[in-house]
Amino acid sequence: MPASRKTLRFLAIWLITACFALVAIVLNSSKDSSDNLQRIRDNGVLRVLTRNGSTTYYESQGAPAGFEYQLALAFANHLDVELEIIPVVSLDDVFSGLVNNQADIAAGALSITPARQETLLFGPSYLSVKQYFIYNRDVNSPMSSIEDLIGKQIRVISNTAHAEQLKTLQNEHPELTWMESRDLETIDLLEQLADGQIDATIVNSTEYYANRAFYPSFRIAFSAGKPRKLAWAMAASPSNASLIKEMTIFFKGITENGKLARLIDRNFTLNERQTFISTHTFLQMKEERLPEVKGIIEQVAIEYDLDWRLLAAISYQESHWDAKARSPTGVRGMMMLTRSTARELQVDDRLDPLQSLRGGARYYKKLYSRIPAGIEAPDRSWFALAAYNIGLGHVEDARVITQKLGGNPNLWNDVKENLPLLRQQKWYKPSKYGYARGDEAARYVRNIRDYYSLLTWDELNRYRVPPPRIVSDYLPAELNRGFDAL
Repeated sequence: MPASRKTLRFLAIWLITACFALVAIVLNSSKDSSDNLQRIRDNGVLRVLTRNGSTTYYESQGAPAGFEYQLALAFANHLDVELEIIPVVSLDDVFSGLVNNQADIAAGALSITPARQETLLFGPSYLSVKQYFIYNRDVNSPMSSIEDLIGKQIRVISNTAHAEQLKTLQNEHPELTWMESRDLETIDLLEQLADGQIDATIVNSTEYYANRAFYPSFRIAFSAGKPRKLAWAMAASPSNASLIKEMTIFFKGITENGKLARLIDRNFTLNERQTFISTHTFLQMKEERLPEVKGIIEQVAIEYDLDWRLLAAISYQESHWDAKARSPTGVRGMMMLTRSTARELQVDDRLDPLQSLRGGARYYKKLYSRIPAGIEAPDRSWFALAAYNIGLGHVEDARVITQKLGGNPNLWNDVKENLPLLRQQKWYKPSKYGYARGDEAARYVRNIRDYYSLLTWDELNRYRVPPPRIVSDYLPAELNRGFDAL
């Protein structure tokens, strides 16, 4: 009998312990399922909704590209998970996708607005942009105030901060009218403005500067309200609390180590510094000369594992794609090689465009491989280009000067500011390699980056597939009311 009581007591204790364990498992499971950050890590995938566009996400030579894509990829790597990009057409699709749990976050150059904060959560802001009213000076007279927009054909993308801004302005200017479309991307608005279909639109400053080279007749009328902060959006749920905390840690890290600044510089390098004259010349040459040499540029780029657009940008900077180009200093050919460099690269005929391109590609790759290991891409490319122009030794001198002045010798943005110092005796005299026209090297790299950006945006806009049209957005309001009544 005593043994039987002992057995029963043991069974009772075991059952109680098992119940507590089961409750703990259920609670932990419930806790994990309500924590989106933990779910993302458990699934090993970060799902990101975005829009197609030159400043967000696009395909480039068969590979994904774009500022928002690169930023999202960096966050996925931070979480040690895979990235799944879900591109959609409109902002309506972005926001409904979050509500329907189609993705974990939305990253599509989204402005933080009071209206959106009522239904969405936002992570930390990573970029501040201005909103510009822009017009085509070839079609319209100058616009500098809201009054100039009264009676004009204005179109914006619906459900955007731009549409909200117009509604705010309409409170003070009831006569202000505009049209909204759900099926357009920024490039569509720019094309409509170029063709005279509309008189004005609103775009973010990043979008304007990324595309302005293709529309030299566009002008900024004025800024629409205060600058807006961009951030990633999530569904308004307590389960995203830890995800936002992790985002904050991530953005703090890439801000402090300079990665965010490099991404911004890499994607928005083509800005107001580019003159219309140089841009116009480049675009003209792109139409007249590039088709004749594009085939061999692409061939050499494949041979040397280079982006053809980079090689095209270098060769344009060197010779304007003129195989017989000659400079007063004796350099010749498509890649403007000196006699000694040509011999070193085994180029027999500097005027042979294929030989010249191969020689230049070999030289660039050689320099790229000799750049210090601590310098990461894309800065590594900019250092290699500077070395192509003035030599690796002078670039190294500029890095030493940068470090002495408290800058980061591995960041191109820091070093390019100090390259001009190689002209000053105070700085070049104690340097190992002496005097150099460092300001020209900095300008050389800047130009090539600008030409590369122009080729990239042109390719994106030329081959993109426009979103399907929503017919009702283009019908008169009276007609739409009639259809709604059916």
